[in-house]
Amino acid sequence: MIGNHPTTRLQNMISYPPHLSKSTHATDALALRETSMLWLCTSLLILVFTPTIFWLIERWTMSVWHNGHGILVALLVIYLVWGELKKRKNLPRSTNPWGFAILLPALAAHMLDTGMHTQLLSAAALFLALPGLALLFLGTERSKAIIFPLATLFLTLPIPLVFTESIHMTLRIIATKSVAWLLKLFGVPVYSYGTVLQVENGVLQVADACSGFSTLYAAITIAILTAYFCNSIRRRILLLLIAAPLAVGVNIVRVLVLTLLVNWFGLDVLKTSAHEISGLMTFMIALPIIFMIGQNPPETPQAEN
Repeated sequence: MIGNHPTTRLQNMISYPPHLSKSTHATDALALRETSMLWLCTSLLILVFTPTIFWLIERWTMSVWHNGHGILVALLVIYLVWGELKKRKNLPRSTNPWGFAILLPALAAHMLDTGMHTQLLSAAALFLALPGLALLFLGTERSKAIIFPLATLFLTLPIPLVFTESIHMTLRIIATKSVAWLLKLFGVPVYSYGTVLQVENGVLQVADACSGFSTLYAAITIAILTAYFCNSIRRRILLLLIAAPLAVGVNIVRVLVLTLLVNWFGLDVLKTSAHEISGLMTFMIALPIIFMIGQNPPETPQAEN
């Protein structure tokens, strides 16, 4: 056969070396072009949403009482997305044009917010645009793997007080009544009405900052993320069930400690850093408990035959 002639084989080897074939060149060129387009579109998206990104960072770092979990969740999402994409780096490259159906409305919402100046709508549009960008440049399979971590970014959005005012009030009343009951149980004289606690050396108002809403919001968000990556169904259910009661319980203990300090040392104790430190302690107690419950159980080694 002509294809087996030594001269023909030699010409083929000279023209197209095995490690630099035409198909390899085409594949590498396509991969380079797709990667370049991905980075270009990502850079443009960051440029368009730069004011919104700075606004989000400012909100996340403003105070522990207001969306203090936002920066933690954002960093955790970046880590999880990177890990999921790394696991699937050998998947064939693909694209899904349905990404435009998500990306274009997100950009339209951002343009609408430029006239409204709420920044909140623009932040929601930013988080909505990310799955659309993923579908366009990463394909369906990769996007499915990272859609849940990306979706949890919506739980870092600052919620306007008008939507949470009733929740704040409910949490304040729960904290006030619970602390009053505990103080009476400990033999400490206390008189409570509404969201006010009156002890021997002062009167405390359980305000919105002491309602525990920030701890509740953070605990639920972290519990959802942790449950998603937990292999045990029982632990997942336990995480989702325990997040809210844990946050409320930790905040009740915080208000109890502050009330006891006022009862012993007077209202001047609240002018110190005790108030801020107690707020940080609610996060430092609740979040590690959630992470501990969400740990995957150790695999039991199978007995060798």
